[in-house]
Amino acid sequence: MTRRGLLGAGAAGIALAGTGLVRPARAQTPVALQLSWLHSVQFAGSYIAQSRGWWREAGLDVSLLQGGPNAPVEPPVVTGRALVGISAADYTAAAVAQGAPFRIIGVAMQKNPFAIASLPDNPVRSPDDLPGRRIGMAVANTPVLQALCSLNGIDMGAIRIVPTQYSAQPLLAGEVDCLLCWETDLPVAMAVRGIAAETMLLADHGYALQSQTYIATVDSLATRRAELVALMAGEARGWDACRTDTGAAAELTVRMFPDAGLDPAVQRLQAERQVPLMFSPLTDAKGFAWWTDDAVEANIRTLSLLGRQVTSDLWDRSILEEVHGG
Repeated sequence: MTRRGLLGAGAAGIALAGTGLVRPARAQTPVALQLSWLHSVQFAGSYIAQSRGWWREAGLDVSLLQGGPNAPVEPPVVTGRALVGISAADYTAAAVAQGAPFRIIGVAMQKNPFAIASLPDNPVRSPDDLPGRRIGMAVANTPVLQALCSLNGIDMGAIRIVPTQYSAQPLLAGEVDCLLCWETDLPVAMAVRGIAAETMLLADHGYALQSQTYIATVDSLATRRAELVALMAGEARGWDACRTDTGAAAELTVRMFPDAGLDPAVQRLQAERQVPLMFSPLTDAKGFAWWTDDAVEANIRTLSLLGRQVTSDLWDRSILEEVHGG
């Protein structure tokens, strides 16, 4: 809304105040959304929903709880400190195996962001290119590489794993031939420096693991449905707005968190590269965060390769059905 429009709306409100036609302010229910990592444009849809007052219009006072290496998503959701958490299917499956009463109620990333990044003069464009290469990665992500190899019939023993910090430097220094990373971070950091990179999304080669998923407890689904619907409706509006103008979403993120050390150029490019992973013909037809039964079955197969056994009961689409009108 422009300043002129805002002033006009204010004048109209004053004129209506004496007529009884002004809607009374709604009571605000405090709820929290636990983010999966530090503040960045990765959560721009949430920032837009909050800044534009869409949750407040729906009667929610939403706190966005920052995540990070020492702030796991699952405990605040289990204890009720957060109504919803942003997690990933493998983390949720691990928590459920330990007795956590979670359900996945939305899937923001339609494609998993894990990618293998390489340089154009020595590219890795398919899993068939991996044997004989040195891949830089965190050792903790070894099951991810194992799953990719199993899905594509690749001998993992022919790939040399080089433990590295999460940085593009080993690739740029020639210490490794490729990196296991997210499509939206190390390749973005390289691009901002003017360094081109080839990226191979694991999702394009069978690695169907849902990421940036929304989780809630079974109890919340039974007793706090209206709040869940309002929260997810705001998320959907926020991400639709981000999709429309990723540059504005990046600017808002930097402005909201001036002390987070966010590089505006990195945030802009990250937003541009994130949106195609979050929207698809399916979400165009059904709405933000939707998923199919086939996607669930593919996730169950991938999770089994990661050592996690789950059933389709882990997913509950009923909140999205209300958000998107069935």
